[in-house]
Amino acid sequence: MLLMSDFSASDPRAVLSVSPQTWLTEGDPVTLICEVNGSSTGWTFSWFTDTGSSDSRYRYDLLSDSSRGAGGNYTVSSAALKHTGVYVCRAKRGEPAYNTTISNKQPLWVTGVSPPVSLIVRPNRTQHFTSDSLSLSCEDQSNSTGWTVRRYTDSWEKLEDCSSSVSGSQTGSTCTISPTITHDTGVYWCESESGEKYHPVNITVHPDVILESPVHPVTEGETLTLRCLDRHTTPPNLRADFYKDGSLIQSQTTEMIISTVSKSHEGFYSCKHRERGESPKSWISVTASHSGSQISVLHTLSSVLAVSPYLLVTVVLIFKCCRMRGKGSLLEHRRMAEVRPGQGLAENKGDAPVNETTGDQAAA
Repeated sequence: MLLMSDFSASDPRAVLSVSPQTWLTEGDPVTLICEVNGSSTGWTFSWFTDTGSSDSRYRYDLLSDSSRGAGGNYTVSSAALKHTGVYVCRAKRGEPAYNTTISNKQPLWVTGVSPPVSLIVRPNRTQHFTSDSLSLSCEDQSNSTGWTVRRYTDSWEKLEDCSSSVSGSQTGSTCTISPTITHDTGVYWCESESGEKYHPVNITVHPDVILESPVHPVTEGETLTLRCLDRHTTPPNLRADFYKDGSLIQSQTTEMIISTVSKSHEGFYSCKHRERGESPKSWISVTASHSGSQISVLHTLSSVLAVSPYLLVTVVLIFKCCRMRGKGSLLEHRRMAEVRPGQGLAENKGDAPVNETTGDQAAA
């Protein structure tokens, strides 16, 4: 456990960053990078998670495998749901140890195909206008009530209950925020009584233009529809620009459709009304299709069945051809065998003695 009293404002500061990105899909690799301003050698690094404790003296827990990131890089080769959280780092060197201050906070959000609980957002989108009514519910198959909607807001960089919103309230496993304000922008998730975090969703509250995008990850092969919405009624002839990772990808109507989604479509999307302004960015996560192998098998089987009539005809023709050749050879053999008695011996007269004759004949 790391105490806030362990730090002094005069200590050098550790700086934490992430590669390749903050939002991940299960199985993705990720590296947290801790550096010390103005110095690069001789430091040993430690890694912590923010517990969200209301007691500021005991806010950070040391990772159980912190030592493997002692060189400054803490790498996870295959991200899992359990890696969702807010991380910090600290460095020390010398004897007695000289410590840096705690680093900036670096969240990691991991989305999965089948989390044990789902965060249901109503209205069903990740971006919302200010003064809207927003409902977030934790729902699992057993209808358990042991879940709490929690959040990490961009404005406060603080882990807290959803009900901590100025206009938020929680009843059971459902949190309602009405009306929404820009300070409600942040990541929301379902947290178990033991502190496990599941199904993070990035919620953005904006006053003017928003991007309507799916709350949950999109599966490869599905259709993705994005819409650029204005707070006021959108004229039918209004155009919008759509961006992926900062690059323009479409400049037509206020709707963009990707008919067959692939992993390459994963990224940050935003839109811009030329007259009304630009929306915030939303992360679109793409997961692999579990039925891919089944589809491949079915495709192969259907292909085989499709050509099987031709194969059957070919096999029958080959069989008949071989049978006809066999009959021809048999008739020829019988014809050669049906010679007159003694004809075969007569043909051998004058030839060398035949070994198969009796001993007397051979001697003669």
